[in-house]
Amino acid sequence: METNTAKHIMLVKYGEVALRQGNRGFYEKQIMDDIRRRIKDLHSGNIKVIREQGRFLIEDVTGDLDSEAILPRVKNIFGAIAFCDGIKTTEREMKPLCETALAFFRARIRGKSFKVVTKRADKRFPLTSNEISAVIGEHLLAGLPGTQVDLHNPDTIFRVEIRNHVYFYVDSTPGEGGLPYGSAGKGVLLLSGGIDSPVAGYLAARRGVGLVPVYFHSPPYVSERVVDKVRDLLAALTAYTGELPLQIVPFTDVQLYLQEKVPAEKLTIFLKRAMLHIASAIAARENARCLITGDAIGQVASQTLHSLAAVHSAATLPILRPLTAMDKHQIIEIAHRIGTYPISIRPYDDCCTLFVARHPENKPNAAVIERMETRLMEEGLKDLLAKAVEGAVN
Repeated sequence: METNTAKHIMLVKYGEVALRQGNRGFYEKQIMDDIRRRIKDLHSGNIKVIREQGRFLIEDVTGDLDSEAILPRVKNIFGAIAFCDGIKTTEREMKPLCETALAFFRARIRGKSFKVVTKRADKRFPLTSNEISAVIGEHLLAGLPGTQVDLHNPDTIFRVEIRNHVYFYVDSTPGEGGLPYGSAGKGVLLLSGGIDSPVAGYLAARRGVGLVPVYFHSPPYVSERVVDKVRDLLAALTAYTGELPLQIVPFTDVQLYLQEKVPAEKLTIFLKRAMLHIASAIAARENARCLITGDAIGQVASQTLHSLAAVHSAATLPILRPLTAMDKHQIIEIAHRIGTYPISIRPYDDCCTLFVARHPENKPNAAVIERMETRLMEEGLKDLLAKAVEGAVN
């Protein structure tokens, strides 16, 4: 510790959660509970997570916090926008605060120039934010020979926050932002082994949607290695969401039936409608409020606006399509960042890839598709879909 009254802590900042009014407390509790869950095995009750006037404070009540052990556990929590490794002091007088600041910042200055930025959340403190910055900056300038103040383009920004206590820090580790995971309810994620659907799941989860992952499996036409691939994709997502049990839907009988009964150019549309029927039934069973797919407009024939319109009515719930307006490069960039890309490009095809027509229809007529499906439902498709739902296993 730099002084007798200061100790290492971590401040956690949150973004749009702070703008919520009537339900802000609900979101704050969600984030705090997630932090506590992720670090509970690192201590024996010594680490506390509390609210501190628009921040969360993580501290070890017995002394300095081991931030290097904490940060990897919490940096992917949705709702948090930054994690600040700093110190907390109980001092409220400017002279000892200046000494504490000098001791802390001396080891953290980079380059020759700096500025001090103060946020005074506790308005009881007698000086304004600018006055605090000026007093501390003057002390640092005297105590750090060879340095200078640069208010416009400093090499280092020293940050001071006046809250119930006083905090000093320099650097922040960016967080994921968004809303706390699960705070918006649950959604069924139609997960393939490709690049897009895991990214769609990540983006939906970032907006507070709890994921119920569903994979459509077609043995013996699809290798069991695809299941392993899908499980590995989920394992990458769990860094952000926590545990995600996979539901595997037996889809072979449905695919073979549709392949026999439907013109080849329309097969992809009927397969996607079948998946939405099944996913909707699973959503009802899981008390989910939406479906989530990896569709992006125009990326393939089944994702034209005509095709999306032709499959939409098969769902009984809203369909979230987080990738709708993205191009492939943007999707791949996110996949790299969240760690799913190297898994997605493993050379194992899923059922959608193997059963796709060489020249699929890209402007299907929704009314025609629905009439054809109604007839197929009466002839046996409805029973096959129900059997697939019943056969879904973890």
